[in-house]
Amino acid sequence: MECKLKLSNPKEVEEITKISIEAFHSDFLVGLDPNDGPPDYDSLKWHEKMQNEGHLYSFLNESGTIIGGAVLFASKEMVYIGRIFVSPEYQRQGYGIKMMTEIEKMFFSSKLFKLDTPANNIRTNSFYQKLGYVKSGIDGDCAVYIKKIN
Repeated sequence: MECKLKLSNPKEVEEITKISIEAFHSDFLVGLDPNDGPPDYDSLKWHEKMQNEGHLYSFLNESGTIIGGAVLFASKEMVYIGRIFVSPEYQRQGYGIKMMTEIEKMFFSSKLFKLDTPANNIRTNSFYQKLGYVKSGIDGDCAVYIKKIN
């Protein structure tokens, strides 16, 4: 089985929330505040809301284990990648790249992908640049990236 990105179901939300908390707390390994993350990254209620609205995705590894998640907002023309996260035990093994590839394949008809990440997070900024995302500006303390697909 290959890695798979799919809409989450209600039974997966608690596990996805747990992974979100672990993933964003692991940022201390790269010099960031371990208790700082995007809004509601640690809220089960918020993840349930995202799941109910069809924005929460589960990312499964080759054996079918949930190892990450994504919050995506898709329209016909654009996909806004609200956040992606991979369990710390699976980080630095290529799964983030695989997840981003799956997002772009899932929304193949979209011409524009957009996201933001903390401007001071060297790891995530270089990750998105490596994937072909181009910094288009700064919004508060976040760097905004876009990727246009022809």
